[in-house]
Amino acid sequence: MAVRGWIEVNELFCKGCELCVQHCPQEVMALDMEHLTPKGYHPIYLIKEGCTGCAICAVVCPEAALTVYREAPIRPVARVTA
Repeated sequence: MAVRGWIEVNELFCKGCELCVQHCPQEVMALDMEHLTPKGYHPIYLIKEGCTGCAICAVVCPEAALTVYREAPIRPVARVTA
């Protein structure tokens, strides 16, 4: 099962520099050209499924505007018999 992730963008900090878009290995991010942040920038958003939660986008973001989440895989619990 593939790991799924997603991001949240803090629009108060995102300046639309696109560093996260350029470094995303899954190519699932883009600028939202139809929306402006309170400071007048175009924020980024996920354009499709496929985010793995690798967090490269958050690491390269100079404004720390991204929070990355990753689903934890469900692992079977071993039964102990006495």
